Amino acid sequence: MASSRRPTYTSHGRRPGNPEAWPGQAGPDAGGSQDVISASRSAPEPAPQPARKARKATFAGLTKDGLKKDGPKNGGPAKENPGGTTQGSDSAGKVLAFPEPKGKRQKRNILAVALTLVAIVAGLLAVAVFSPALAVRTISVSGTHLLTPAQVEAALEPLRNRPLPQITDEEVGRLLEPLVQVKSVSAEARPPSGLAVAVRERVPVALVKQGEQYQLVDVDGIQLASTADPASVSLPVIDGGAGTIGKDLFRATAEVLGALPPDVLAKLSNASAQSVDAVELKLVDGQTIIWGNAGEKELKAKVLAALLKVPMDPKNPVKVYDVSVPRHPVTR
Repeated sequence: MASSRRPTYTSHGRRPGNPEAWPGQAGPDAGGSQDVISASRSAPEPAPQPARKARKATFAGLTKDGLKKDGPKNGGPAKENPGGTTQGSDSAGKVLAFPEPKGKRQKRNILAVALTLVAIVAGLLAVAVFSPALAVRTISVSGTHLLTPAQVEAALEPLRNRPLPQITDEEVGRLLEPLVQVKSVSAEARPPSGLAVAVRERVPVALVKQGEQYQLVDVDGIQLASTADPASVSLPVIDGGAGTIGKDLFRATAEVLGALPPDVLAKLSNASAQSVDAVELKLVDGQTIIWGNAGEKELKAKVLAALLKVPMDPKNPVKVYDVSVPRHPVTR
């Protein structure tokens, strides 16, 4: 752009005798010398600008693309107005806070709610586990035949005044281990202070004579009770007992008796075994049952039960029931 300033002229000399003569013009007295006139043009001076204040803006947030915003528009620097203040900020040094992403805010709220729920549940569990309001006051027992409920309750006495949530089936079972009649047990809490214990006892399958007493034993040979009158118990007598016939023969015989249904077992008078493959049973009516070994005992028990239900022929009574081969039973 062309400057509006006029050029300035500087005279390097006028002749004293011709003050009106311009430099470069020859006068009568020039004498061959000339005055030199030079012209110069000065560069325009820049217009004064208002002083800019150095200011730093701190941004508290990021855009969705992860880039810091440098100004109010399109990430550019904030514009300054003539007064020297930066547009987009209220005052010098003020933090510009951007809205928090919605997803992050929701996650934080969900986490806070979850932690609150966990704290509440933990508090309730602590109250339930340690509160004396749920302490055991009464114990009820069911399923006993060989034992009495009072015997079971006495064995479980250490559980009284214990909070119900602290009691487990395993602990109840350990307390009842000294009672050999108990095969398994389960416990059920009945708030606020009741404990129901269901006992499953071992099942006696035979009598074993020991001196003047007869011991009731299960299939494992465990002595469950004793009686002086074998007729009062509808169980067969194992001849010789476990001590005389040997452990293997006794177990084979006891397993056979354990497979029989109660109504058939009640009709037996005694059982014996010459070997593990030659188990024999005697009915109270005098008939003999040839059982064989302990294999297929469930099928043999069903076949024997069916044969015993067949009406007896007075003219041709059955003396032997052979179920050693259960798919081809024989009567004679």
